[in-house]
Amino acid sequence: MAETTLTLDHTDPLLLFGTHDVHLRRIEAAFPDTKIIARNNQVRLRGPSATLDSIVHAFDELASVADRNGAVTTGDLDTILAMATANPRQSNKKVGSVVLYTPSGEMIRTKTPGQAELVEASHNNDIVFAIGPAGTGKTYMAVALAVAALKARKVKRIVLCRPAVEAGERLGFLPGDFRDKVDPYLRPLYDALEEFLPTEKLTTHLEDHVIEIVPLAFMRGRTLNSSFVILDEAQNATALQMKMFLTRLGVSSQTIVTGDITQIDLQDAQQSGLVEAQSILQDIRDIEFVYFKKIDVVRHRLVKAIIDAYERNA
Repeated sequence: MAETTLTLDHTDPLLLFGTHDVHLRRIEAAFPDTKIIARNNQVRLRGPSATLDSIVHAFDELASVADRNGAVTTGDLDTILAMATANPRQSNKKVGSVVLYTPSGEMIRTKTPGQAELVEASHNNDIVFAIGPAGTGKTYMAVALAVAALKARKVKRIVLCRPAVEAGERLGFLPGDFRDKVDPYLRPLYDALEEFLPTEKLTTHLEDHVIEIVPLAFMRGRTLNSSFVILDEAQNATALQMKMFLTRLGVSSQTIVTGDITQIDLQDAQQSGLVEAQSILQDIRDIEFVYFKKIDVVRHRLVKAIIDAYERNA
């Protein structure tokens, strides 16, 4: 058995402990082999060393949420406890590792085992597939890794692309010129970049083509050297498009492919290139598949419930 004491210097303990210590009691219930005693702004923990590490990490996450939002909801606590008590695919130390600093100085950290696995896989492989449900931060973390690589001068440019396919819509029926038609499909990529780069820097990078955001169809015939390339929503790439995309990779480049194989919007029984890639690329060296799970969902707590409901009725 081990003991440790946490001192909460910068966060109101009431936010973390909850009214009448309701949050504290739930944390203790999640770790039944551990004793938690809170007095004023100190928390004393006693239990197995590995368990204490998980609890310390949980309190760190709770403090981050409290500082950011001014409150800790039941949903926040559910998410943090689910991550802390999961059977991790990697050590807790990797969850919470810093990937990037935003212009405001905020640290972008891995929040779940899946995100931590994606970061590790990207450091060790030239091509990584990140597959899993919505809300797990696949695209967000992939873009953060790309911006971090650009800032560290590991690559000279970033290329982000998506198939221009959505459920129930086709480009020809959307209003405006071609740019107006494709921009809605690419907006999530702009949103992520706007969080990671100052507005002026992002504008300059886009004008100088240091960062490109394009529909997947525009990738044909290109060779991308010294680039960090991301294909988002890859479940909507056809088998031929996926092969075309993957063979664009040039010297000193890296690729992350993200997608959710439960949300395929292809028409006319076309085969998803992401589904096919799983079956034919698994054993190639320097290609790794990372599978996100419901435990990795970092959006509203109801997202997990929605995913569960759809899985039960599939």
